[in-house]
Amino acid sequence: MKARSKKELQHMRAAGRVVAEMHEAIRAAIIPGVTTGELDRIGRAVIERRGATSNFLGYHGFPAVICASPNDVIVHGIPGEIVLNEGDIISVDCGAVVSGWHGDAAFTAGVGEISVEAARLIEVTEASLAAGIAAMVEGNTLGDIGAAVQGVVEAAGFSVVRDYVGHGIGRKMHESPEVPNFGQPGRGGKLKTGMTLAVEPMVTIGEAETFLTEDGWTVLSADGSWAAHVEHTIAIGPDGPEILTRL
Repeated sequence: MKARSKKELQHMRAAGRVVAEMHEAIRAAIIPGVTTGELDRIGRAVIERRGATSNFLGYHGFPAVICASPNDVIVHGIPGEIVLNEGDIISVDCGAVVSGWHGDAAFTAGVGEISVEAARLIEVTEASLAAGIAAMVEGNTLGDIGAAVQGVVEAAGFSVVRDYVGHGIGRKMHESPEVPNFGQPGRGGKLKTGMTLAVEPMVTIGEAETFLTEDGWTVLSADGSWAAHVEHTIAIGPDGPEILTRL
């Protein structure tokens, strides 16, 4: 991956801000009784208002601007008529394109009052992302990122999903290199200033195995255990990592 120029990073910051605004608007609407389709419409409205475009809509035929993944859905849930109920959790993944440059991020939130275990799942998943981001400094490796994520998750007794990984991001939503959420310190490609990566831990309460449903998109935990997914687009800067998808 070539280092991003200052101008390119400005475009990615703009795309990231649109994604962060989508998150803010959607998160505020997550209450018992809302449908995942309604959340998608809120995301569309933000994109339209900001003059951006969606990198999810139409991607290999995907029909929406967000992925909405409740409970045992790990990633890539298609928004529709599913109603969110008190005690559920929901992972929302979305992106935006500004001036040809991409942003991509995800969060997991509770619906009303959730169980202690579900809240801990979200907390640990967020902590694992923070640990991965902290490892994103010049001279470290992709393995350092993965090991940091994996260490937090497994210390809490949860499992890291291995079938799906993070990725480079820039002119395309998915670029090389792949960024696994597991690994060994010091292994893998070297991190360099100017790289832009999307780091996205996917964590289950139970086992790590996944199951792809007949729609070709929705990925479930194979054992039915609940899952959380969080993600940021990050630039490796001269003074450390910069999160591009945060307000």
